[in-house]
Amino acid sequence: MDLNNKSILITGGTGSFGKAFVKRVLNEWPNIERLVVYSRDEQKQFKMEQEFPRKKYPMIRFFIGDVRDYSRLKRALNGIDYVIHAAAMKHVHIAEYNPDECVKTNIGGAENLVRACLSNGVKKVVALSTDKAAAPVNLYGATKLVSDKLFIAANNIKGANPITFSVVRYGNVMGSNGSVIPFFLKKRKEGVLPITNPNMTRFTITLDDGVDMVLHALEHAWGGEMFIPKIPSYRIMDVAEAIGPECEKKIIGLRPGEKIHEEMITSSDSFYTYDLGKYYTILPSQHMWNLEDYLDHFNAKKVELGFRYNSGENDDWVSVADIRKLIREHLEPDFSV
Repeated sequence: MDLNNKSILITGGTGSFGKAFVKRVLNEWPNIERLVVYSRDEQKQFKMEQEFPRKKYPMIRFFIGDVRDYSRLKRALNGIDYVIHAAAMKHVHIAEYNPDECVKTNIGGAENLVRACLSNGVKKVVALSTDKAAAPVNLYGATKLVSDKLFIAANNIKGANPITFSVVRYGNVMGSNGSVIPFFLKKRKEGVLPITNPNMTRFTITLDDGVDMVLHALEHAWGGEMFIPKIPSYRIMDVAEAIGPECEKKIIGLRPGEKIHEEMITSSDSFYTYDLGKYYTILPSQHMWNLEDYLDHFNAKKVELGFRYNSGENDDWVSVADIRKLIREHLEPDFSV
C-alpha cells in the first residue's frame, strides 16, 4: 500500500497507538499529503507537537476536537482519504463508574464518525476494537461491541458511496497507557505487586504489530470484516515474576468488570470466522460483495464450528524470559532483575 499523496486522519491520535502509527507513517511515506492528529487533550497534543515539529514534518496537523462533536468531526474530515478510529474511553473501572460518559464517547462518537465519513468522501475507515468486546461483561466492552456493529453495518447503508468500513480487534497492547506491565514496573519500586487473580491470562500484542494490523486492514479490507491477529497470551503471575521476582504478590480480588480470561472470537462467531493465515477474520452476516470471490482471493479457510479464541486456551504463550526481553526491546532498554 502506498500512502504517499494521501490524507489520513486518526482519532485519539495522541494515545499510545496514535503516536506509534504516526511515527510509522511519517517514516515510511514521507510524501504523505496530510496526517491529521485528532484528539481532545490539548496537553497531549502540545507534547506530541514537540516530538513531531511542523518544520520537520510540514504534512502533520494537530486538530483539537472530540468525537462527540459531529460538526467538528465533519470539518476535520474535509479532504481526508483514510480514517483510523482509535479514540475511546478505555479504562474498565472508569467506564463502570461513569457509564454515561463512556456511552457518549464510544457509541455516540462512533455514530458521529460514520455519519461524518459518509458525508465527506472518505474512502476507507478502520476502527480499533478490543478483546473485551467479545462476550462483554463490562460497560467498556459492551460499548465497543456496539461501536463495532455500527462500523460494520455502515457498509450496508452507504449506497453508491465507494467507502469501506472495517474493524481490527486485538488484546492488551504491551506498554500502552494504563496497561499492566508499566504499572508493575512502577509498583515494583514499592516491593508489592497487586494481583487481582492469580489465574488471570491476557492476550498481548506489541504496538508495532498493532500498527501492522491496521495497515493490513487499510490495504486489504473489502468492507465489513473484523480482523483478529494470531498472538500469544501471558499469565499474570509470569508477568509478576518477570518484573518483580523479589516482590510480594498481593492478591486483591477482581476489579469491577474484569474477566479471568479474555476472548477475541466466541463460539457463536465461528459461523462467520475464517483463517487468513496471519489473521482470522469474522465476516459480516450481510455483505456487499461475493463471498466465494472473497474466499478465493484471500485463500481463506473456514474454522470449525464451535471454534473460539480464548487467552486461557491459547497454544502460544510468552514465558518469563520472553516478557523480560520484550520489556527491554519496547519499554526499558536497561531493565534487569
